Amino acid sequence: MRIAALLLVSLLIPPTAPAHTVPLPERMAGTGGGRQLITAEAPATGSTTGRLTWWDRRGGRWVEAGSAPARFGAHGLVEGDRRVQGTDTTPTGLYDLPYAFGVAAAPRHTRYPYRRATERSWWCQDNASRAYNRWVEGLPADCRAGESEHLTGYASQYAHGLVIGFNYHHPVRGRGAGIFLHVNGRGATAGCVSVPAEAMARLLTWVRFSRSPHIAIGTSRGPTAITRY
Repeated sequence: MRIAALLLVSLLIPPTAPAHTVPLPERMAGTGGGRQLITAEAPATGSTTGRLTWWDRRGGRWVEAGSAPARFGAHGLVEGDRRVQGTDTTPTGLYDLPYAFGVAAAPRHTRYPYRRATERSWWCQDNASRAYNRWVEGLPADCRAGESEHLTGYASQYAHGLVIGFNYHHPVRGRGAGIFLHVNGRGATAGCVSVPAEAMARLLTWVRFSRSPHIAIGTSRGPTAITRY
């Protein structure tokens, strides 16, 4: 009789799901509080490739909306608050996505603030400039061209992109500027996250500013594990 009762209880209580079957956002400490999330996960800090996945919050659960192979910095990943500018490392952490941009026109059905790059469009990376880590139309006198990116000079990579809010809202000089989610180039990035062009276009038609999307960048394990965020 006791054995039968124990068997009944075991049938009524579902077993704990293995961690790998639980959606990644459900295993994270925080997701930014919004209803959309992008995760960029690399196997280890020295990796230059990994996986980008985007998620919707539906019915109290995170549901995968799409996925694509991702590329990271040529020198791997490093904790965002320890990053040094010019090291070709991708900063780990949880960040907002201030706006989308591109050398090309926004993909049809894009519903995100979108800024079209022109020949006057630069991203100032000069640590001495008041415009550090900002888009500028025409270089300010205190922002050197050699310390900045001429956006239309990267017509393929910056055909479409999203600004990642790393070191953006309260910039720390020397930590890094111009970290984006953009279209793949020939190989690893200088610190950005990149995906194939088709995936980037899909992302821009999926993302919604009203849903407060964030991006979490990290590794599968270790001190930079994406589940920490």
